[in-house]
Amino acid sequence: MQLVRHSQQTLKTALISKNPVLVSQYEKLDAGEQRLMNEAFQPASDLFGPITLHSQSDWITSHPEAPQDFEQFFSDPYRKIPSPDKHSIYIQSIGSLGNTRIISEEYIKWLQGYCKAYFYGLRVKLLEPVPVSATKCSFRVNENTQNLQIHAGDILKFLKKKKPEDAFCIVGITMIDLYPRDSWNFVFGQASLTDGTGAVD
Repeated sequence: MQLVRHSQQTLKTALISKNPVLVSQYEKLDAGEQRLMNEAFQPASDLFGPITLHSQSDWITSHPEAPQDFEQFFSDPYRKIPSPDKHSIYIQSIGSLGNTRIISEEYIKWLQGYCKAYFYGLRVKLLEPVPVSATKCSFRVNENTQNLQIHAGDILKFLKKKKPEDAFCIVGITMIDLYPRDSWNFVFGQASLTDGTGAVD
């Protein structure tokens, strides 16, 4: 197990920007929102605790990537931004998410609540659940785990066709394993930034 701690200065750099657009947005926050932002980089704050890496098989440790701070993210020319006519996140559940329909609905409502809190200002809408067969996706049985797996790329194509006009993005949620191509064992999720579609299991 490994703890990754970011210094107070790193957090300040991530949250306090000299970018005039970000500065003006920060100034528009009310007192409570500014207090929350300021609290984030205090040493005693429990808003951003240390990240615990539970094993060396963790994705972060086994797939090192160049770091990206908030300034880089904000300035990325390819970053999509919601607009007045594209301001909704749609969640499409695929197959059962629990042992009963009631449990599945409870899970998806929890996810809707988290998305509303995290993506503040965007609407989060639930689409009517669909069975896996409705996606017409390719599937296989994993030769190592013997688990049923569905093709992530096919799910993205299905979601693109279902994406409503006011959607900023549409996300497919399933409890069935995903795989991106025959040579891969599995994948946690896959997304298309250009199409505004994503699928996770």
